[in-house]
Amino acid sequence: MLFKIRKHFPVRPWKPGYAFATLIHTILSQNTNDQNSNRAMRRLRGRYKINPSVLAEANITDLINVVRPAGLYRSKAAHIREVSRIIQSEYEGKLSGILKLPYRDAKNTLMSLPGVGPKTADILLAFVAGHFIIPVDTHVARIAKRLCIVSPNADYETIRLALESITAPCQRLSLHLSMIRFGRTICKAPKPLCEKCLISKECPSSSLYSRTFKNSF
Repeated sequence: MLFKIRKHFPVRPWKPGYAFATLIHTILSQNTNDQNSNRAMRRLRGRYKINPSVLAEANITDLINVVRPAGLYRSKAAHIREVSRIIQSEYEGKLSGILKLPYRDAKNTLMSLPGVGPKTADILLAFVAGHFIIPVDTHVARIAKRLCIVSPNADYETIRLALESITAPCQRLSLHLSMIRFGRTICKAPKPLCEKCLISKECPSSSLYSRTFKNSF
């Protein structure tokens, strides 16, 4: 089933830019859509130079106003400034030393930064550092659970490891992107479009959702 998702919902992996900018953009993307996070990032670029030394000294009120389109703007602005301060003061303004660490060490170090959870860390490690991993966002988690690859209460690491165990390393990044596209267009929350889904006959959850929809009319 995952092969079909990857084949029929192809997405070309984007080329990462400056590692620090990728981190900031990923923080802005938390709990919002691409349109909102991209808008906030454009506003941030228009107001500040995206480097730790500059953002560490940003006025917090101004920063809040700049990133407002991303939602949760107070906490995101605070995290951006504090992450910038730590990277500037403790890592000489660079993420390269962290990203060169072995995967587990790099992930733990990144997750020690304010506002950086497992998904944000894995985005950096997959797209920038080149680790063969599958970052788990809400779409990836939802699909893995509906396909019964993991249990309904599976946590982040359980989902990631389960998906990686059945996916070749060289296919993991493209699968991550394909699952997101599939989740946005077909396997939606809360109502998946099972009647349009190419794997509905194989999906353990399709009959449940079809039954739910029929009973709702």
